[in-house]
Amino acid sequence: MVAGAAGAMSLNTFTPVEIRQGKLLYLDSIQIWGWQEQLLALPTDATGYGMVTAGQAVLNDPGAGRFALRQGMFFALPEGGSVQGGSGLVIALSGYRGLRQIGGPLEAIGRLRYIDGCSDTLLISPPRWGEPCLNHLHIPPHTDQTPHTHPSVRIGVIMGGTGECRTLEGVYPLRPGMGWYIPTGCLHSFFTRDEALDVVAWHPDSDFGPRDDDHPMINRTVIPAGAS
Repeated sequence: MVAGAAGAMSLNTFTPVEIRQGKLLYLDSIQIWGWQEQLLALPTDATGYGMVTAGQAVLNDPGAGRFALRQGMFFALPEGGSVQGGSGLVIALSGYRGLRQIGGPLEAIGRLRYIDGCSDTLLISPPRWGEPCLNHLHIPPHTDQTPHTHPSVRIGVIMGGTGECRTLEGVYPLRPGMGWYIPTGCLHSFFTRDEALDVVAWHPDSDFGPRDDDHPMINRTVIPAGAS
């Protein structure tokens, strides 16, 4: 059971999340927040991963100043702060300090191949192996995706287009600006008709990223033989 805006609820399949002002879901160390025009203060003991779903917003970063954002832009903020204007979704991971980042708007398609002709861009990479990441998944028109699962939860927002998420429990219409949650191990697939679907998905972990003994700086450092 998890706490939501309307009290306790059970999340055992794909769950649409309506973006409203304030806390939307509480999942142990993961909190899902929404904002609509009004100021949303971000938790100070967490890293917040945010996506602007509509309009223009201002991100107030206590460590770096104020930044103007617009629809399709995203951020990671590790030390609290706030966001105001427009609307969007923030996923906050308590007890984790990520790297401060701002990016976007989203590109038309992803940079990497994904299943069934879809494509993906790693918007925010894990700073170290196994840490969280943020992805842009582009699903072309007329896609009937192969049903699949993930080894951890997926949380995100529909940034553009329409389609469906299909699970064993039912079929869920997808529209721009709606948040969503997929629990660990939930069999699901995305389906589109005449319109592409653009999804931003947050992963709480990864099997990818640099390590102390495997990263570009150390891998591309050559110490000549005999050097002291």
